[in-house]
Order: sequence, then structure tokens, then C-alpha cells
Amino acid sequence: MPKLTLTLTEAREKMAARQDELGKVFAEAKDSDGKYDFKLISKDTLKSVLGDSNLTDTIDIAKRINEKDAELNELGEYVETLEASEKAAGNHADRQRVRGHVPQLGQKGERERPRVKSLGELLAEEKAYEDWVRRGTPGGIDFSWDVMPSDLIAKAMGYETFGSKALMSTAAGFAPESLRLPGFVEAATRPIQLLDIIPISPTSQAAIKYMEETTRTHAAAEKAEGAAYAESTFAFTEKSSDVRKITDSLPVTDEQFEDVPMMQGYVNGRLIFGLRQRFDTQVYVGDGTAPNLRGLVNVVGIQTQAKAADPVPDAFFKSMTKVRVTGRAIPTHHVMHPTDWQNVRLLRTADGIYIWGSPSEAGPERMWGLPVVQNDARAAGSGMVGSFQPAWISAFERSGVDIQIGYVGNQFGEGKRTVRGDIRAALVVFRPAAFCDVTGL
Repeated sequence: MPKLTLTLTEAREKMAARQDELGKVFAEAKDSDGKYDFKLISKDTLKSVLGDSNLTDTIDIAKRINEKDAELNELGEYVETLEASEKAAGNHADRQRVRGHVPQLGQKGERERPRVKSLGELLAEEKAYEDWVRRGTPGGIDFSWDVMPSDLIAKAMGYETFGSKALMSTAAGFAPESLRLPGFVEAATRPIQLLDIIPISPTSQAAIKYMEETTRTHAAAEKAEGAAYAESTFAFTEKSSDVRKITDSLPVTDEQFEDVPMMQGYVNGRLIFGLRQRFDTQVYVGDGTAPNLRGLVNVVGIQTQAKAADPVPDAFFKSMTKVRVTGRAIPTHHVMHPTDWQNVRLLRTADGIYIWGSPSEAGPERMWGLPVVQNDARAAGSGMVGSFQPAWISAFERSGVDIQIGYVGNQFGEGKRTVRGDIRAALVVFRPAAFCDVTGL
């Protein structure tokens, strides 16, 4: 960029214009997933902002964008320098005003000055003020004195005024008023993490019963003319998964509901979230002992892959292979604790290059082409690879989330109510071998 000779106003205007232009580039480059694809930028924008409508290579476009960004940074430094200079000029003016102030009364090294009366003394000695008070203070009254404002300030600065009077502070005087900001800061809690990838269907039954093909022996074979036909064997077994109930409740006073309009919606929303959060935990790690659901990791028949001496990505790829070969399913997701995923994201080559991308980038939350679902309902050190398709796994909701309000015990006489909520659901893993538990991470 050539040497800048702009005023502060001109530099600010130029910087704002350049910032808007670069913003237009990024707006056009952002795709539907929120990522940047510079090939989406129109030719008009390439010409008007980057100076060349014939740019086609992503790297060339990126270089032009970097140049524009560097220019903006230089403009920003230029503006900051000019602003600092203007601030210095203001500081200089402030020092000049202090330098010209009338010295405090009794200050050493200054010649004697005529005594200046305070504002209160001038008012008390004003005859017009005395007459006005005597007449009952009708209407208003105006005063004027032949005195310099700087003299009054100097009088106020003297010990005679400040030092001899009682201190007025917020403790003994008028306490300041502080208004509370609207809303509130939410407490940190685990979000819903696994339900988003598990198919969910409604049910009207108290248990989910289904038939599983437990024997499938194909005996098809070549036979000579007149020989007996080969004979296959197939058998089915009825399986069942009970619908379980997850509950929560909260006692609330009548006044809390009536005096805070948002509270009813808040309580309902919190209970609904808490129920689904617990459901999210149960479908992953529930132990299956009534009234608990049997979570995915405790289902009999899921496969297991120990990490052992393998790198973590290798262990997950071997699990994918087990899901394909033994489970005869297509793996769709990895599930792991955020700490375990952190260790994968920070993997580096022997010469220090990050395998999952530069630290300056977000990096893909994918491994071996599958999305990684971070879930901390289960302790770090174990993960899961699975085919989360309706054919192999499904959650069933008997009634969904139901919120009710009523009285418990003596609450009616105490002016209280209890808000309660519940959800009745079941989890069915139709093909356990379509999931593989990865241990020892």
C-alpha cells in the first residue's frame, strides 16, 4: 500500500468501505454448511473487490483476499496512530487548563491574592435572596455576580471548603440505584448428544415385541441328477423391550407463577429438557435393571474392539470393519468422549504436523469419513462405532413428554403447586452386531 496521507475521518471512511467490500466477498463465499467456498464468489464481486473477474483458482482468490486483509490491517494501524495523536492533543489541552488554574488558597510559592468568597457565602449575603425568602419564595429568582468561574473553582479546591465540612458519601448520603439486567445466565449442563442420531418412533404398547431371525443356515449346493435336494434351516425368536418411565417434578409457590410471568414457561422448559437429557443418558449407558432402560453399551451381542497398542483411529477403523463384516451393516457414526476426541484432534506426525488440520482451523469432526458424535454421558476411555439406521436401532416413545400441574399433600392450603413431567420410552437394538464398543482409549 502506498504511503498514506489521509486525515483521520478519511481513513475511517476508507477503512469502513474496504471492510464492507471484503464482507461482501465472505458473504458470497459461505455455503449452506457455513463453510467458505471461494468459487461461489460472483464475477462482479471478483472484479469490483479483488480487481480481476477472471480469477478461477481458489488459491489465487485466497491470495487476493489476504492482500485486501493486509491492507485493512495497515489502515487499522494508521487509524489507531491518528487516534492516539488526537488523544495526545487532548491530553495536552487538559494539562494546559490545569496549568492555568488559580492556585489553591494558602499554597506556598504563590503571591497573596484577594480572598474569594464561596458560592454559599455570595448567596447568603445577597439582599435580593433575603427579600425573596421573606416573601415566601414566590416563583423563581435570578442572580448574577461579578466573579470568575475559575475563582469559584479555586475556592472549592481550598481546605477551607472541603476540609472543614462533613463528608457526603453514598453510605451516609443518597445510595446509588442499581437495576438488574433482564433474563439470567444459564447454568452449564450436558446437552442432548445421542438422541439426535437415534431414530425415534411412537408406540401405543407397554412393551415393544418383535421377531428376530436367530437361525439362518443356507445349505444351497450343487447336486447330481436324482440326488436329494439340499436343505436350509431358519428359525425365529420373539424378543421384547419394556417401555420405561422417566420422571421429574418441581414444587412452586403461587406467587412465583403469578409475579414472574416467564416462570411457568421456564419451569416447563427445564423439566422437558431434563427428561430428554436423562433419556439421552439412558439410551447410551442404562444398565437395563428395572426401571432403567438397557442402554446401547449394555446390550448383549454388541461387538468389542480393544485399542491395545493401536493408534485410536486404527481401533475405530477396525471396529468399522467388524460392523461391516460381522454385523453386515454400514457404519454411520463414531461416538466418543470429548477428551478422547481431543487426543485424536491433537495427533501429530513425527515432524510436528497436525494430522487433523492446522490449529488455526476448526478441523473436521469426522474420522474415516464418518461424523464424530461427542458424548460425555459415559466416562472417557471408551467409544462406539455403529450403524444408527432404523433397521438396526430405534427408540420408541409411548406418550412423549407429558407436563402436568397439581397439588400434593397440603400444598393447596400452603399456596403451592407441583409441576411434574414424565416420558415413557423404550430402546430396541434390533441387530446388536451392528455396533462395536471400542475400549482402552
